[in-house]
Amino acid sequence: MTDLLAQRDSWSTANCSIARALEVVGNRTTLLLLREASFGTRRFDDFARRVGVSEPVAAARLKQLVADGLLDRRPYREPGQRTRDEYVFTAKGSDLIPVLVALRQWGDTYAADEAGPAVRLAHEECGAAVHARLRCGAGHDVPPGELAVLPGPGLLSA
Repeated sequence: MTDLLAQRDSWSTANCSIARALEVVGNRTTLLLLREASFGTRRFDDFARRVGVSEPVAAARLKQLVADGLLDRRPYREPGQRTRDEYVFTAKGSDLIPVLVALRQWGDTYAADEAGPAVRLAHEECGAAVHARLRCGAGHDVPPGELAVLPGPGLLSA
């Protein structure tokens, strides 16, 4: 790990997965819309109201989340009303839920006010608190100090 990290100045950041992920979700409104989707919000008006953004902003961000493949638009129609769209997670969008859990966990620890976090997450079946954890493929919990940085197939030279 140390040898690769010592050569960081020779890496190109053009293929950085974190930078590319931030291009998709690195906006406050986008993350709050994803929070709402993770809570089961489906309808446009509910997204805009719960996130506290104007309808044009909500429409633009939701359109981009659909274009990026994180949400699907599905038509629905209530009796006597026109057809509208609801927004639901795709598999790609659902894969962001652990990221949202980790961000919430960090916020609960370091950014919540004195009263504590507004909501908590629990396992529906047993009621135990849900936490994000780093685990290796062999099932071991991995403390941040034990992460190894290895070259990936997309590592580019600067």
